Amino acid sequence: MKYGFIKVAAAVPTVKVGDCDYNLQQIECQIAQAEGKGVEIIVFPELSITGYSCQDLFRQTLLLDEAEAGLLALLDFTRQLDIISIVGLPVVVGDLLLNCAAVIQKGQLLGIVPKTYLPNYSEFYEKRWFASAQDLRPTEIRFAGTRLTVSPHPQLFRTCDGVIFGVEICEDVWAPVPPSNTLALAGADIIFNLSASDELIGKHNYLKSLLAQQSARTITAYVYSGCGFGESTQDVVYGGNAMVYENGRLLAEGDRFSMENQMLMMQVDVERLRSERRTNSTYVNAQRNLKYDMQDMQLSVNITECRSIVPRDFILEREVDPLPFIPKSEDMVRSCEEIFNIQVMGLAKRMVHTNSKRVIIGISGGLDSTLALLVCVKTFDKLGLPRKGIVGVTMPGFGTTDRTYNNAIVMMRNLGIDMREISIAKSVTQHFEDIGHDINVHDVTYENSQARERTQILMDLSNRLGGLVVGTGDLSELALGWATYNGDHMSMYGVNASVPKTLVRYLVKHVAEGMDKETRKTLLDVVDTPISPELIPADEHGEIQQKTEDLVGPYELHDFFLYYFLRFGFRPTKIFLLAQKAFADKYDDETIAKWLKTFLRRFFSQQFKRSCLPDGPKVGSVSLSPRGDWRMPSDASSHIWLKEVERL
Repeated sequence: MKYGFIKVAAAVPTVKVGDCDYNLQQIECQIAQAEGKGVEIIVFPELSITGYSCQDLFRQTLLLDEAEAGLLALLDFTRQLDIISIVGLPVVVGDLLLNCAAVIQKGQLLGIVPKTYLPNYSEFYEKRWFASAQDLRPTEIRFAGTRLTVSPHPQLFRTCDGVIFGVEICEDVWAPVPPSNTLALAGADIIFNLSASDELIGKHNYLKSLLAQQSARTITAYVYSGCGFGESTQDVVYGGNAMVYENGRLLAEGDRFSMENQMLMMQVDVERLRSERRTNSTYVNAQRNLKYDMQDMQLSVNITECRSIVPRDFILEREVDPLPFIPKSEDMVRSCEEIFNIQVMGLAKRMVHTNSKRVIIGISGGLDSTLALLVCVKTFDKLGLPRKGIVGVTMPGFGTTDRTYNNAIVMMRNLGIDMREISIAKSVTQHFEDIGHDINVHDVTYENSQARERTQILMDLSNRLGGLVVGTGDLSELALGWATYNGDHMSMYGVNASVPKTLVRYLVKHVAEGMDKETRKTLLDVVDTPISPELIPADEHGEIQQKTEDLVGPYELHDFFLYYFLRFGFRPTKIFLLAQKAFADKYDDETIAKWLKTFLRRFFSQQFKRSCLPDGPKVGSVSLSPRGDWRMPSDASSHIWLKEVERL
């Protein structure tokens, strides 16, 4: 494991029912291929050495002996290979025949895990041949040349890198209380499932939903391998399912109904899973309850140590989404509607609580104020209030361009709100005279004076008109501190407070699709306008001169850094690794490292602004509210994070 990743595989070999020699040959071939591609743990389907659909042949001593001999041969085959393999076979323990998973590594049989829940309904008759783990007492046996104890108690396996995994078999995950619940709470990062689930119409989608939920509920990676081509089709068909989930998210799936061997390989992020567990207090409480239950039942979890694996060069193979805050295309419309409705309901509640019939909002013609205005419009419509209660104020200053000014005017007019224009040039010029500042010096005083004047106008209008000042700043600006303290930093309710800049664009585009032609054209032009606070005069062509992303870096990079820094607590080296993969075709390593350093420096230094944020609704998994998700001292040191970035 490196950078928290471990490479796993779900193999689906072709089989011949009852032909252990053929089946073993297919298994060995796939183990060798997987080991050559850097796989550290591989899982095969249920009863993969014999075939699942042997039926009454499982009562034949010869088949049982051949299965054991096959495992013995497999142990010898893996002696020189650096991989952990999990295969299925029948195992005799005393008077019981058990449906088991054997965990092997480098010629050693590390453990045998018996199946707990045996389906005996509809097309399944497993109790005709097998006993359940619940029928078993811990029993020492000699099997495949190894003396070991087969037990009904939970069993875990730990790799030399400290990754802990558990095994359950097919029906186990369909049970009301799957064994993987206990395995996960006892420490398993990954659950491997050896399965033989037949195909029925609608069943596949249900199975995927089941595995996704189990992976999410246990905060594990779930690796599933199901029987495929070659199993008996006497009454049912096995499609050969192979799937890998990570905390409920499907990372990869194989091709069903393939007539060839297939192997699904994926890197699982164990560090990410562990971060989720540490954050989730409910999970920790459930672990405590498990300890008490185990003590009452006088049970213990057996942990088998796996052997050392030779370190290999690490290459990140899994895809990394460069826009982690953006919903996937198939969910885009539904997700945008959901986010938008959260914003609307947040503002609606605040208005009802304050008995307010008016809101005051500054309209710049930029992305953030546009989204906030659209939220206000929908809120008023939902509350049945006239849109004239929305007081939109455009406040042109020294850097306002015709493009943003005109877009602001068109939007306000088309949306039917109370439109007002108050220039700040005269008042800010007077302010410069009062404090002795040269108007030709375009420094931080020059910029912040304009931002604070605009906020003063909005706040005073609020007092005069009796309405709420709606904030427009977004999550990305809060992370970077790209806001004027007690200027645009302040409002009475910030509807965009947990919406990152990359998502703002998509939300505005989504709303634009439902608008009339002229409003849609204006909204799309807003989306295409360079992001700028417009506090510095335009260039000689009247175009925006002060472009935010030229100064603080691309927002798509900063949003990427923010997501992994806050959501999972990843260290800079891992964030850098993920960014290299995500933006390989867009930014070189030097550029990524430069802006990562900027992000960390600004994130730490600007906490004082976040410590006194106005209220605002949380819409996603990442928020910087000092009352909710992020509590950090304003004077915390960034030294160790910046030191690591310097080493990149």
